[in-house]
Amino acid sequence: MRDHPQPPIPGERLIESMQQANAWARGENVPGMRVHVPEAYDVRKIRARMKLSQKEFAARFGFSLDSIQNWEQGRRIPDGPAMTLLAVIAHEPKAVERALRAVS
Repeated sequence: MRDHPQPPIPGERLIESMQQANAWARGENVPGMRVHVPEAYDVRKIRARMKLSQKEFAARFGFSLDSIQNWEQGRRIPDGPAMTLLAVIAHEPKAVERALRAVS
């Protein structure tokens, strides 16, 4: 007689999925869960084009290092004003730098 794996108990997969979703929402790395970020807001690509480290990019444009890391690792997506600022940085980084210098 061969051992067969037991079928999942009804709702077990749903509970596991909800636990994974909660872990992801807390910022934990959950294998297989990534957020799609449109290229206009792809911080890693923008940063690479500018040849800046995460720390340099964060400091230059007023982001927290944690935000940069979370966006690049797909744990979070930029929202609201951050999306707008990233879109401008992607196309006109010098304009953002001038504006930030003018208010500091």
